[in-house]
Amino acid sequence: MLDVAALLSVGLAFFVVAVSPGPATLSNATIAMHYGRKPSFVYGLGLSTGLVFWGVVAASGMGAVLQASLHVLIGLKVLGGFYLLWLALRSARAAWTPDADDQAPVASRNLFVRGLVLNLSNPKSMVAWMAALSIGLDADDGLPAVLAATAVCIVVGFAVNALYTVVFSMPGMMRGYRRCRRWVSGAVAAVFAVAGAGLIRSAFNP
Repeated sequence: MLDVAALLSVGLAFFVVAVSPGPATLSNATIAMHYGRKPSFVYGLGLSTGLVFWGVVAASGMGAVLQASLHVLIGLKVLGGFYLLWLALRSARAAWTPDADDQAPVASRNLFVRGLVLNLSNPKSMVAWMAALSIGLDADDGLPAVLAATAVCIVVGFAVNALYTVVFSMPGMMRGYRRCRRWVSGAVAAVFAVAGAGLIRSAFNP
């Protein structure tokens, strides 16, 4: 069983990865500023559930299998890249939409699915998991240690998404977003486009 220091190292490493700005965190922040706390919380649950999937893949050793299976990994990266490009298109359209036309409510179920698909479509999440787990795990650590480290990372993942929800759904954040909504949507579109193109490019340039 891992000691507390090792678990803290794993948790801190995963926190740094999870809290860093990227497509998932930026989209969660945008939804929090646009729709408020509850919709963002649902979206964050979808993101976190997607992270759990890749955590199970990494912890079970399937991560190494996927990395060794070139064609599967290429397919996952291409699909994930095109999904990010589709999100970039949606954000770009939102940037061109007048404020009065962009206030329609969105179903919680749709938000959960969107968050889930976003993280499921990004195999780089698996690499982040493997990197974090490798910091605190040794080759001779058994299943209890792997499960403990994975559980810590899962808790951290949910906490990070909840943190983004709480911070960016504050009234001041939401007022600022409403004033600059179209600029924010344009910036998010650019981030998604760069991330999607980069993911597709990495599929053919390992």
